[in-house]
Amino acid sequence: MAIFDFLKEKKMREETVITFPALLGAVSRGQYVKMKEIPDEIFSTGVLGTCCGVEPEEGKVYAPIGGKISQVADTLHAVGIEAGGIELLIHVGIDTVDMNGRGFHVAVKEGQTVKKGDLLLEMDLEMIHNEGHPTVVIMAVTNSGDYAAVEETGSGEIIPGDNVLRVCK
Repeated sequence: MAIFDFLKEKKMREETVITFPALLGAVSRGQYVKMKEIPDEIFSTGVLGTCCGVEPEEGKVYAPIGGKISQVADTLHAVGIEAGGIELLIHVGIDTVDMNGRGFHVAVKEGQTVKKGDLLLEMDLEMIHNEGHPTVVIMAVTNSGDYAAVEETGSGEIIPGDNVLRVCK
């Protein structure tokens, strides 16, 4: 441990402090998809936590809140973010793990700090579709049970940053 590492750690903690209720932004441009309408039972029933989706119009995914990248899937189709105790999973498409990274480009790395609106990854929507996978981009609060409520607030056409989920202590 270097002599000033404690300052870096303190700065990281300060950057991920959020106020509640926390508002999470849309991760992509497109049509809002309610949790119960996500075409995968694991997500639509809340097994991985309260979530919502976007049927994307473009192949870009953005950070819904400022935080730290907690994981990047080896298959490049999913990114985890930790933001002031909120644990998020951003998952592109359904069963896209089968694509083994083809059609995906991740713009972040594990441990990196991001701001709301930063580019997380890009995907080839045509390739995902041609491989027979739904393209819905899902954002799940994987530790929803730690909060009093996680509520869907989105609807209709959305753009990155539009409030789509509210996390209440």
